[in-house]
Amino acid sequence: MKTLMIAIAFVGATATASAFAQSSPSTTQQPAAATQMAQNSSAAVQQDGQWVPPDGEASAGKTRAQVYQELVHAEQDGELNYLNSTIYAH
Repeated sequence: MKTLMIAIAFVGATATASAFAQSSPSTTQQPAAATQMAQNSSAAVQQDGQWVPPDGEASAGKTRAQVYQELVHAEQDGELNYLNSTIYAH
């Protein structure tokens, strides 16, 4: 009975292991028109699985000093208190 349960568990684990595997870029060839269009495109090529911002351009990160200044400004103008009393009040 234990052997049967182990065998079923092994088959189940083997069958579902591929669901969690990382997908690799496809190696199929693209049509000539798609290749020509990709070469003429000035946009950066994105790898599979990467998030692309809505405007299509990468945004630059902020420094710690910039984030801190935004926090201080939000505290001074009351924005932080408003958010704490409305959205984060739960």
